[in-house]
Amino acid sequence: MTYRIRDALPADLPAIRDIYNDAVLNTTAIWNEQAVDLGNRQAWFDARQSQGYPVLVIVDGEEHVLGYAAFGDWRPFDGFRHTVEHSVYVRSDQRGNGLGPRLMTVLIERAKACGKHVMVAAIESGNAASIRLHERAGFVITGQMPQVGTKFGRWLDLTFMQLILNPGAPAPVSNKE
Repeated sequence: MTYRIRDALPADLPAIRDIYNDAVLNTTAIWNEQAVDLGNRQAWFDARQSQGYPVLVIVDGEEHVLGYAAFGDWRPFDGFRHTVEHSVYVRSDQRGNGLGPRLMTVLIERAKACGKHVMVAAIESGNAASIRLHERAGFVITGQMPQVGTKFGRWLDLTFMQLILNPGAPAPVSNKE
């Protein structure tokens, strides 16, 4: 099958919402418990666009959205402006077909192009497939936080992973120094 990765369009938001809601309702990949509406995904999309950050989709030859990836600011403080946290989600019937690694590769390149220095992943510790995906992309585990979340009537552990996008780069000088 032929796949193509491109920037998401507003017309892709219903499919992105459906993939997101499937993860909310059926997995521990997203720690929300309520499905979202199209307005929620529109606001999320608009926020990424206003920051100059990508929302990518992977589509088949008929332009059906099979997965998406994005990143946003990791924390809202000036000192973290060179670090982003990302998300990669693949439609449930397409998992295991290599779409996640394809999206991850392009997303990493886009983060580098935005001048970002570190990409962070926050993964439910039992999600071995996601941890392997990140390890293959060069991420390393930097921390684990037991029982910081809950879903489906059980405690969830969080694994932090990170990828330094441009190792050895000097820290930028602040305008305030």
